[in-house]
Amino acid sequence: MFIDFVELTVSSGKGGAGCVSFWTEKFVVKGGPDGGDGGKGGSVYFRVDNNTDTLSWYRGKRHLKAKNGRPGEGRKRFGKKGEDLELVVPPGTQVIDAETGEVLLDLVDPGERVLFLKGGKGGLGNVHFKSPSNQRPTYAQPGEPGITKHIRLELKSIADVGLVGFPNVGKSTLISTLSNAKPQVADYEFTTLTPKVGVVKAGEFDAFIMADIPGIIEGASEGRGLGLDFLRHIERTRTLLLMIDASNWREPGYQYDTLRSELARYSEALSRRHFAVALSKIDALDVAEANARIASLLDHLGLKENDYMQRRFAADTRYLSYGYESDLSEVHMPHDAPLFLLPLSSAAHTNTEALRFALHDLVSKQRNAKERACDA
Repeated sequence: MFIDFVELTVSSGKGGAGCVSFWTEKFVVKGGPDGGDGGKGGSVYFRVDNNTDTLSWYRGKRHLKAKNGRPGEGRKRFGKKGEDLELVVPPGTQVIDAETGEVLLDLVDPGERVLFLKGGKGGLGNVHFKSPSNQRPTYAQPGEPGITKHIRLELKSIADVGLVGFPNVGKSTLISTLSNAKPQVADYEFTTLTPKVGVVKAGEFDAFIMADIPGIIEGASEGRGLGLDFLRHIERTRTLLLMIDASNWREPGYQYDTLRSELARYSEALSRRHFAVALSKIDALDVAEANARIASLLDHLGLKENDYMQRRFAADTRYLSYGYESDLSEVHMPHDAPLFLLPLSSAAHTNTEALRFALHDLVSKQRNAKERACDA
């Protein structure tokens, strides 16, 4: 079962108590204090594992705790350190304070191991408290308590391109056509119940990651349908691809406005993300009717068609298309207009290769822009 949201309590181990002991042995007179120190409590670590893609292991667990340190013993023997607790999570997991909502950790790099809660320090034995004025100390330190946190784990898929659209608009078919993902595909709404991630190859050495989430309906940002639970999975995407069904009874302009509105209500940052539009299931209409729908959507957006996509990516020239050719690092580039609009049919493979390389081009530009920003 796919689990991407859990709440639980985690605690580091308590330090072991120091020992009060005196060396007593035959023929040894007044051997003195020899109480050892308590062991340190176990710490809590998070480790990011690329072979894990769900939080299902934590389902049903209420409290996870590292081991306590062992108390010290006589003859200056130190207590054993408590065993650490290592929590394995998939990349893209956020650790959030359940009480304040503060993001404590953002775990994205595979192989990363991060200390979360430090174990309690072990107490000192009475051997540390002897002095000329106190040669028989009868006290030792107790171990320090561990730290307890009530946390929420949220998994947010990491992808370069996120597919957004109404239910049954062809998102799963597209990702299965372009990538190695094999989602369930059917002719009814809400076939996709969990996010799917696939690797899209764009040449022998280039690739990008595409994520498909369950369909969004009007009111998803307020809890309707399945979209609210999974909108978090496109928060990390560099580019959004709005999938609009050309054969649907909903007008393309209505679908576009609803999707943009729900994204903006869920997150203001998502509304400013660069995005493109794919008009899917174009093979269900004849060319004239399809072009009429494309023209109506372009008019709705205040855009004009051109042959940029056709020239650069050899798209199917029977259909109208729109493209915005620009360097993504330009600050004046509009965020309220699509980077391109491309008619598409995954079943008939119409413009699927054009879309593959168009998206790869956008992802490459954004990666380069991010690297230049980091270098600066």
